Amino acid sequence: MGQEFAQGGEWSQEHGPDWWLLDPSYGAEPDHRGVRDLVRDLNRLYAATPALWERDTVPAGFSWVVGDAAEDNVFAFLRFDADGAPLLAVSNFSPVVRHEYALGVPEGIPAWSEVLNTDAARYGGSGVINPAPLKPDAQAWHGRPAGIRLTLPPLATVWLRPA
Repeated sequence: MGQEFAQGGEWSQEHGPDWWLLDPSYGAEPDHRGVRDLVRDLNRLYAATPALWERDTVPAGFSWVVGDAAEDNVFAFLRFDADGAPLLAVSNFSPVVRHEYALGVPEGIPAWSEVLNTDAARYGGSGVINPAPLKPDAQAWHGRPAGIRLTLPPLATVWLRPA
């Protein structure tokens, strides 16, 4: 009802969503198209990523990586599909870019790559991204045997999968 493209006004049954906000010929702002594209990509990735839904009701489908970094405004968790394939979700709720942010990851994964970054320029973000592939190091972090160092974009969420 308009939230899928960041409609500013409240939805009304009298006129429906403000679809004109997406039309460049009416002076549409790119931010509306960016939110629409992000919602589309989130839906596609969700459907194509069993780790996000396959083990929703099983404790083994979820594991915190960082849930107590209040001073950084960051949290991170892993989701696992039925075969154990992980997806790493990291959110930075501060307006500050966090460089070289260390996170613990499962061992045995030679590289990770971003599959979603809500700060991507195509969504209206500032374009702070991580290069692919991200190689883990042997240093243990957060009780896990390996770690990766990420650049966390401001006010954004990043999803990573094994490359």
